[in-house]
Amino acid sequence: MDTEHETSPRTTAAAGEGDGPPPDRDPRRLLGDRGEDLAAQYLTESGLEVVDRNWRCPQGEIDLVALDGECLVVCEVKTRTSTAFGDPVEGVTRVKLARLRRLALAWLTTHDVYAADLRIDVVGILIRPDGPPLLTHLRGVQS
Repeated sequence: MDTEHETSPRTTAAAGEGDGPPPDRDPRRLLGDRGEDLAAQYLTESGLEVVDRNWRCPQGEIDLVALDGECLVVCEVKTRTSTAFGDPVEGVTRVKLARLRRLALAWLTTHDVYAADLRIDVVGILIRPDGPPLLTHLRGVQS
């Protein structure tokens, strides 16, 4: 099932964080972090439990890991500020999906989590200058 959802950006700041990001932060990383925050918020509000973020191993990285009941959901998040290079979800290739499936199995071997099923989701986020971010959630994407 594909869904699109307009979301309002969440703003939270801890004490002392109001001065903005450090000057050495890569703008692409900041954009990616914002997209992952929005995706995690959306998934949580949709009833999933986000159990891990930015998990890394030698084979790669998983943006978000969530549980949807007894189903482990590995979620790739793609965030863009325009569609000049296509919709954000188009940035997830068959090669990336195959890698995500391998990463999901690696994640399961290193965590004490029961999962009766495994699903790969993609969340695309388009940060628009003239409105709230547009979020597209593709569930159960096959490689």
